[in-house]
Amino acid sequence: MLISQDIKLDFDDVLIVPQRTTLESRKEVVLERNFKFYHSPRIWTGIPIVCSNMVPLTTKEMALRLSKFKMITALHKYYDANELVNILNEAGVDYAWISIGKSYDDIEKLKIVSEKLGKNPNIVIDVPNGYMESFVKFCKDVRNTFNDSIICAGNVTTPEICEELIIHGGVDICKIQIGPGQFCQTRMVTGVGYGTFSCVNECGHAAHGLKTEAGRLGLIMSDGGCRTSGDVCKAICGGADFLMLGTLFSGTDPCEGEWEYEYRCAIVNNDREVVNEWWQPNDPGYDPPEKRKKSLKFYGMSSHYAQQKHGEGKKTYRASEGKVEKVPYKGPVEDIVQEILGGLRSCGTYIGAKYLKDFNKCAKFVRINRK
Repeated sequence: MLISQDIKLDFDDVLIVPQRTTLESRKEVVLERNFKFYHSPRIWTGIPIVCSNMVPLTTKEMALRLSKFKMITALHKYYDANELVNILNEAGVDYAWISIGKSYDDIEKLKIVSEKLGKNPNIVIDVPNGYMESFVKFCKDVRNTFNDSIICAGNVTTPEICEELIIHGGVDICKIQIGPGQFCQTRMVTGVGYGTFSCVNECGHAAHGLKTEAGRLGLIMSDGGCRTSGDVCKAICGGADFLMLGTLFSGTDPCEGEWEYEYRCAIVNNDREVVNEWWQPNDPGYDPPEKRKKSLKFYGMSSHYAQQKHGEGKKTYRASEGKVEKVPYKGPVEDIVQEILGGLRSCGTYIGAKYLKDFNKCAKFVRINRK
């Protein structure tokens, strides 16, 4: 048995140290980036924030609204080919990426999408355990089939497998983190994981150390563990190129699923003037009642609920590694986006980084004691 004595840090274990800066305003900070990729010949331009491929999140409406900010929506793998084509035609191939599992049926679905679109989509190969030897081979098969697509694959959490997936799996962006998401229970159920901040720092260093003859680097996408805009800043400053978010976008109005509503009730006098009003969780029974969203039933994709809803039911050999919770209604997704972008711009002014690509170079961290 080998026990590493190195301390691995989560986002809560560190803070970003302010630096001398010449920036006078948050408006000066530029968050849009251009990316070139290790294998794909494409150039991607936008803000490298990705909406997680969880079913309640990745609706057509979410993709359309985030694409206006040049952000990515990783569409969940349960859409059929025609639905995917419809979304990609409206949101754009750059900002709506298709998620698949380790299934050759999914490759066939991607072929149909490519034929209907007239071009290859960008792809997220998403499995809970990216350490299987067959996973590297599968990624390589996807690369050989869709040679010019931007391919992101994971999840993994250590530098060596990042290098393996990029070099031998044909992957452009290695998706990292296992178990830190709010709706994931892998750490509790299996004991498997890694410090979120250390994972970003170490995997980013490994991926960026890979360089083609044309100077194209390996990249990483940090997936999970960001509960605040401050965590987003720490991940980008720590070395993440792309950042996948689920919790922060959950409960916003483009989400679909089992919403709970509140209904407006009122007492009126003979002159039809409202003398008292209140909101209640039960439909008062008169038509049409005014209602508003209260909360959404939200679930991790490894939960038993997700297995029963989208798969073939609960398997006797599997434990649930996801949670089911109600999340409060947060309002328009644009409000959350502005909070994230505002946090990033403010972070840039604190560390003297005008461009998002320089956050990692300018940032210095201090370790703190968690209480």
